[in-house]
Amino acid sequence: MLAALVISATLAVPGAASAAPAPAASTPSDSVPVARGPVPPAPADRVPVAQEPVGRAPAVRAPVVQTPIAEEPVGRAPAVQVSVAPAPTAARPVRLAPAAADSITRAIGKDRADTREWLEKSNTSYLATVQRRDFEDRTTLTVGRAAGNDVRIDDPEVAPHHLRVTVVGDSFRVAAVDPGARFTVGDSARREAVLPPSRIGIGRFLLRLSHQRFPAIIVFDPQSPRFAEYKGIAYFPADLAYRFALPLTANAKTDTVIIMSTRGNARRAVRVGWFDFLVGKTPCRLEATRLLEPGVGEEDFGVFFRDATSGNESYGLGRYVDVQPLGGGRYVLDFNLAYNPACAYSEHYNCPIPPKGNTLKVAIRAGEKDSHYLAH
Repeated sequence: MLAALVISATLAVPGAASAAPAPAASTPSDSVPVARGPVPPAPADRVPVAQEPVGRAPAVRAPVVQTPIAEEPVGRAPAVQVSVAPAPTAARPVRLAPAAADSITRAIGKDRADTREWLEKSNTSYLATVQRRDFEDRTTLTVGRAAGNDVRIDDPEVAPHHLRVTVVGDSFRVAAVDPGARFTVGDSARREAVLPPSRIGIGRFLLRLSHQRFPAIIVFDPQSPRFAEYKGIAYFPADLAYRFALPLTANAKTDTVIIMSTRGNARRAVRVGWFDFLVGKTPCRLEATRLLEPGVGEEDFGVFFRDATSGNESYGLGRYVDVQPLGGGRYVLDFNLAYNPACAYSEHYNCPIPPKGNTLKVAIRAGEKDSHYLAH
């Protein structure tokens, strides 16, 4: 689960049958947040848009699903973008040639397999997290083996007073303290560096420098005991009736909103606009937002949502789905790529809570289900 998933468009074929309406029920498949997958070297906390993993944040985790094709919706798109009213014609599922549908379905399956492997084995897996320390009202935290450090790592590879980490605006100043202490940035050993939100290494451990306007240090251990809890990831079967190519109804006001997080933080975001689509015969609307946080680009926005499966078949807090631009103000919104926030797997994350207005009355039986890694 914690970067963004690239989804190429798919070509509409004249006379091809459109995807069937969303099924009333479906059997469980497997699950993994598609925006999480093989570990990105430095997640933009997400999320996923969300994850510095918002995660998948995710912010962290971010596999790539690619199909060399172009995609068109079945219905008409509005010619003019408006703010909130009136709502444009709701998009229907994309119409796909059989070869395109097969290509996309296979790509989704591979991504899920890659994400399971990442969760089970990677040193940046959610299951690898062992400790989190928030800066709160402080600007500097210390890291080391000795008692009294803010982040204590009791391991021989860690010096008694290994690091001093200071928040400087949107960045972190990292400095080694003891004479022999070093940290790694990629393959480079350093004594001092100013870094964006990213990961650094100390011995076998990784330290994630998470900002999100509420900075923290998260410690990852490849020997974390939580790896023994791995039990796969459950998904709904891939169903392209939940894949849309549609315009964004832009928010003319581009107002700033507050999105609360699982740690009680009020995270600022821009309400970018809305997506309108049909699930079966039911019109649906979801708000798209962009978090105003270090590492989040102008085009990095997505959708935090709940639906009729939340708290039953899918994760109770809700799920995230990242959208991919097609150009010309159009996007791919594919719920087969919906993923759980990092908080579904670890208590060491700070995940956005879907706004109340993004609760759908219909069931979105696509994407990741709840694999019940934590008691809720």
